[in-house]
Amino acid sequence: MNHPNASLLRKAYALFAKGDLPGFFALCTPNIRLHIPGKGLLSGSFTASEFAAALGPAMAAVAGSFREEVQRVVADDESGCVLVAQRAERDGKEHRWNAIHLYRIVGGKLDEFREYTDDEGAFEAAWHR
Repeated sequence: MNHPNASLLRKAYALFAKGDLPGFFALCTPNIRLHIPGKGLLSGSFTASEFAAALGPAMAAVAGSFREEVQRVVADDESGCVLVAQRAERDGKEHRWNAIHLYRIVGGKLDEFREYTDDEGAFEAAWHR
C-alpha cells in the first residue's frame, strides 16, 4: 500500500506535468524552498514565487520541450524521494538525464525540494544561460 505522502508526490508531479503551478504549490507549505544544482536558468535556491518567475524563461529556452517521467516514488511521514527521467531540446540537440528529487514533508505538505542529477553535462546543456 502506498504511503499517503507517496500519493501526495504523485499528485504534485501530475499537476506540474500539466503546467498547473498554482495546483502544485497548493500542495506545498507557504515557505517551501526549492534547491536546484548547476549554473543554468533554473539553478539556485528559490521560494515558490521566485521559482515560478524563473520557470517561464527556462521553459521558453527549451521551447516547451522539457519532459519528466516519474520512475519511482518512495515516501514516509517526513520525507519523499522521486526518481525521474528528464529530457529537453536546446540548441538543436536533445539532452537526457536522470534526477533524484528529495523532499522534506511537513504536515502533509511539501516543505523543501532538492534536485540531484546523474549527468551534469546534459543538465547544464539544457538549462544553460
